[in-house]
Amino acid sequence: MSSSRALIASRAALEDLVGDLQGESAIGIDTEFLRERTYRAELCLLQLTTRHGPVCLDPLAFEDLRMLAEVFGHGVPKVMHAGRQDLEVLLPVIGPLAPVFDTQVAAALAGHPAQIGYAELVRRLLGTDLPKGQTRTDWSRRPLTPEQVDYALDDVRYLLPLREALGTTLEQLGRSDWLIEDLAALEDPRALEIDPEQAWRRFKGVEDWDAGRLSLLRSLAAWRERRAIDRNRPRGWILEDGVLREVVMRVPRDRSALARIAEMPEGVIKHSGDELLTLIEAAGVAEPPPPLPPRTRPDPALVARVKRLAAVVQTLATELALASEVLATRKDLEAIARGTAPTDILGGWRSALLADRLRAAL
Repeated sequence: MSSSRALIASRAALEDLVGDLQGESAIGIDTEFLRERTYRAELCLLQLTTRHGPVCLDPLAFEDLRMLAEVFGHGVPKVMHAGRQDLEVLLPVIGPLAPVFDTQVAAALAGHPAQIGYAELVRRLLGTDLPKGQTRTDWSRRPLTPEQVDYALDDVRYLLPLREALGTTLEQLGRSDWLIEDLAALEDPRALEIDPEQAWRRFKGVEDWDAGRLSLLRSLAAWRERRAIDRNRPRGWILEDGVLREVVMRVPRDRSALARIAEMPEGVIKHSGDELLTLIEAAGVAEPPPPLPPRTRPDPALVARVKRLAAVVQTLATELALASEVLATRKDLEAIARGTAPTDILGGWRSALLADRLRAAL
């Protein structure tokens, strides 16, 4: 791959790139995208690197990038940093990518902070400081400046050396199998797809609500998610979280009651009011609605159980020189404290290391 070909924006150059990529043993990938005005992230720039150096590809210059699928979908490792969003953005454009090597995931297993950034990892492992001058760039604007292109190239320039360094470290630590297991989740395209029926889980503090309101929350959140997907607009543009929550709490039964909800858009009432009221009726919330449970302080017994579990995790994390959240998050521990089996929450190598200790702590 020619190092002088910094920005690919023609069909001929793209065909040459695909030919060059065919013989590579690993490909580093990063993306720049926007999603402020859309539901789906809009791919604005695709950066690639191989042993011959990095290039940028301008996706706005092409009708589609499907010819990359034959390269990205095969057995050559695709190296990314914190790649979940990149995989999500690329899925509808190119298709699923596998296998994947995520340097952030690998770094966490090697003892670095769980959410370490790319620039910090490059500084730690390779001794190079990266510039930060284009962090707020609008990548949808054209033409791109040479400074923007140089910044974007840096985002992939060091991915392959990072993979090599982290792979060596994890092999020395005997954790290569851990990495394979953790990366498998990134390689499943089903994990990147959005299920509208699960959209209600974004709402916090609803666990103790009555069954009718929980049913209503599920149906309204799924309705909003589907509409946002169909219109390719942010879900908050369809109905803001606070307004949706207020609908579920107050259970309005007619248009006038809908209109009394603060910040309820008139357009939603005009165009979707009947649909919302139908969903409310179908949820089966009692009339009048039962009172919402009062906000209570956390159960002291539950807090104590979580604290015991957290101490177990921290002890093992110290033994392994890992950040504790790499082993188990607080959400994991709360679920276990409420009675879910550790093996159901953790699974794999984490379960093998922790399950017996956590059961003993309870």
